[in-house]
Amino acid sequence: MISAARTSPWGVLLVSARRRPVTLPWWISTLLSALAGALVGLAFQPYGLWFTAPFGVALLCWLTRQRRARRAAWSGFVAGLVMLALTVSWEYVVGWWMPLLLVPFLSLWTLLTGVVQHLVQRVRGWPLWAAGAWTLAEALGQRIPFGGFAWSRLGFTTPDQPLGGWLWVIGVTGVGWLVALVGTLLLAAFDGFAAWRHADLPGTGSALSRRPLGRGLAALTATALLFGSGALLARAPGPISAQGSISVATVQGDVDGSAGPHTMGYARSVTDNHLSETIMAMARARTGVDPMPDFVLWPENSTDMDPNDDPQTAQILDDAQLIAGRPMFVGAVTDGPGEDGRQTTGLWWTEQGETARYAKRNAVPFGEFTPMKKLVFALVPMAREVGRQTVEGTSPGVIDGQLNGGRTVRVGDIICYELAFDSTVYDTERHGAQVITVQSNNSTYTGTMQPLQQFAITRVRAMEMRREIVVATTNSFSGLIDGRGRVLARSAEASAYSQTFTVPLRSGTTPAMWVGPAIELVISILTALAGVIGAVGARRGVTSPQG
Repeated sequence: MISAARTSPWGVLLVSARRRPVTLPWWISTLLSALAGALVGLAFQPYGLWFTAPFGVALLCWLTRQRRARRAAWSGFVAGLVMLALTVSWEYVVGWWMPLLLVPFLSLWTLLTGVVQHLVQRVRGWPLWAAGAWTLAEALGQRIPFGGFAWSRLGFTTPDQPLGGWLWVIGVTGVGWLVALVGTLLLAAFDGFAAWRHADLPGTGSALSRRPLGRGLAALTATALLFGSGALLARAPGPISAQGSISVATVQGDVDGSAGPHTMGYARSVTDNHLSETIMAMARARTGVDPMPDFVLWPENSTDMDPNDDPQTAQILDDAQLIAGRPMFVGAVTDGPGEDGRQTTGLWWTEQGETARYAKRNAVPFGEFTPMKKLVFALVPMAREVGRQTVEGTSPGVIDGQLNGGRTVRVGDIICYELAFDSTVYDTERHGAQVITVQSNNSTYTGTMQPLQQFAITRVRAMEMRREIVVATTNSFSGLIDGRGRVLARSAEASAYSQTFTVPLRSGTTPAMWVGPAIELVISILTALAGVIGAVGARRGVTSPQG
């Protein structure tokens, strides 16, 4: 039968496929949507079943072929609820109400994914745009609202799979798109084989009857090429060069208490703990167990009082610096700007006190600051426990640290939650950092899946930048990750730990630092255009050709 697509100008853009809308009872559709979300969620840590994500993407994409857009939206929303319940429900330790608000809200982005996939599957090249629906939703979700929440992105499932080899070339956004593309290609292969198997054309050897089979084989071949090329790129040398080396003593002081918002214990206790572990780190170095460090790295919030305003805290830092005989890079909570303001900072601390500073650029909504305070406090009084509001920094996370002997090193600093945000991470390499550090305070989430997820994200960032990353946390997980994402050292959770690592001083940038943001923009725009084409075609009653 010749459809309206043959004569309509929109028909030129619509896909030619023997594909009918999916018709399922509501409850079966809901259960399968939940399964799709579970498959995607299981790809993240602590489960680490990376191979399940493409199948979850494929199943959700198939479900969005239901006849009505609202059914596709419901499938996306349910999938999001399950996926996010499996990945970010650790927020319950802050307050029981947090996941009840956060998970449904973030699921609106997977709802958008479902709607866009419903529309773009009418458009030629639909596997590209259906995968792009994930990229578009992630791009919006890591910016809107309140600075976004970028934790559960498909690209963060890739440090242990072949597609991870693409990270230094196209960045985490591009690799996340490849994960989704593998899923949509699997669905395209299923379409092709199903159409070939049920072809009602005379003569199974005819060219027409072999077309669906050819499409299915082409989709599988493309998937194999993506995995194979990723495995080869993972072994490629990359453009980052090394000139000299530096030794960094990582200190994990541990904290008092158990998981929750009051983990840090009594005032200055966390700073005392890091002083004690610094003594252990220097003992290891002076007895030859570890190299002698060039500087000592303390984690985020290793001082809970501003050392510039609190003499006791300043004295502890001075004592630690004197014992080490080296500069220290200290994670501090500093006062201001403003009476009700605070900042999470990295302070370069020498015998002269603070000589350089970086202020965290991505604060945690409802954790470090409260958007729409009056409304939120009225609805959820417990949100007041956030206390003083974190004021985000504006400068790239690179400082010039003065070492003993007058040598200067450019230190790139990424503080905890910032790991999820591309521009903040990329700015460290783009602005000339020679060594990359991560300062983090995961103590609130001890015993939950959050620390393992963050360590996996750190591995992804190391693979993107092809740089070693030295990690210091208050109580898990500290250590060293190399430029290929391999874990060379990792501390135990809820324990004190110190170790000195000698790492190369690096220069240069990988393509991902520049290509990644461009890929995100291009894919998002093209996917949005494909969605518009699909929507206009649907409104005009244009149907796709059936043969």
